[in-house]
Amino acid sequence: MKIIHISTSNTGGGAPRAVSRIHESLLINNIDSEIWVNYKNDIDYSVRGPLNKVIKYINLFKFYFSRIFVRLLKSENKVLHSPQLFPSFSWIKLINNSDADLIHLHWFQHEMLSISDIKKIKKPLIWTLHDMWAFCGAEHVVYDNRFQEGYSKKNRPNSEFGFDLNKWVFKRKLKHWVKPIHLIAPSHWMEQNIRKSFLMKNWPVHVIPNTLNLKIWKPIEKKTSRQQLALPQELNLILFGSASGTKEYHKGYDLLELAIKKLNNSKELQNIGLVIFGQSKPKNPIKLNIPVFYLGYLNDDLLMKTAYSSSDLVVVPSRIESFCQVASEANACGVPVVAFNASGLKTTILHKKTGYLAKPFDIDDFVSGITWVLKNNNPKLKNDCREFVIKRFDYDKVAKKHISVYKEVINID
Repeated sequence: MKIIHISTSNTGGGAPRAVSRIHESLLINNIDSEIWVNYKNDIDYSVRGPLNKVIKYINLFKFYFSRIFVRLLKSENKVLHSPQLFPSFSWIKLINNSDADLIHLHWFQHEMLSISDIKKIKKPLIWTLHDMWAFCGAEHVVYDNRFQEGYSKKNRPNSEFGFDLNKWVFKRKLKHWVKPIHLIAPSHWMEQNIRKSFLMKNWPVHVIPNTLNLKIWKPIEKKTSRQQLALPQELNLILFGSASGTKEYHKGYDLLELAIKKLNNSKELQNIGLVIFGQSKPKNPIKLNIPVFYLGYLNDDLLMKTAYSSSDLVVVPSRIESFCQVASEANACGVPVVAFNASGLKTTILHKKTGYLAKPFDIDDFVSGITWVLKNNNPKLKNDCREFVIKRFDYDKVAKKHISVYKEVINID
């Protein structure tokens, strides 16, 4: 069985990391697997990038032109919007002429494939949804119900004006995506949204979580990890981070700031420090009245492991997460996670077993979660974190789930 994964990139944010891990887990289980990308960032023989520099420049032109087009929409939702306008100059032909038994679609935005390209693929298809874009308009994260009702003039948010890009993109999806594709949701929350969506409610859905190589992802001794990152030994360190740092609204950094301010008034907790990865120290950082340490962008698993292992807990104040690999990575390193009991985090964290799930967006309860973890951060809690990840997200277990779905789609016993 040969699988080709389609992804904009093989390194970087959460989706590329998830794709690379699925791919590696399949290789370990003796499945012939490749990743085809628009932007190749390493020399891995099993990752295929554009054929030549001309195609690379065309890809960049398509991406930058689409960004200009997106500006026709004026919206308070500042998340990435992807119109997927331009047909592929080479990928569809290469895919259809390949020896793949199945094509596994992932995050193919930044104009790698257009909306109309999908129906041109003649191979059996599976699609893992790493965010909400597939069943929405152009948005990757939404807070309204247009994706459930269908996009129309009547249900457009009052805060939007200009060209209704989201309705236009949604109508194109309705036009071109007539034949259902088997979908993989990394969490039950994502599955529920798919089943509620106007576009994909009748499409077949399989819930398979993101995976981790637990031979690599394991704890490092705290004292050693803090020395390596030049972090103080005496503080209770809270770690926050994402590929976009503190910028993305749905990642909830503003909610964390409110929680930190409440922590400052707590007599129970002293000697708190905040560690942030995903960005360097800004020119004018917000003053939180506690020490804040910026680690910059971490694109290396060893550095990530070291960052998690240096902390006493990881906070994920996100409003929306499809799954949240930050939480599973932290747990794999024996570090509990505090998050809100919302979206995909309900799949990734066990309340008072591998961390604390606060009432959605209740700052007081989020602070209670931080307090609970710091008071109960004993060897049992650390061990429970890792055991949960081993049980749910191990390479071998997750790979077998993918292989089972692949066989179902291509009708192999």
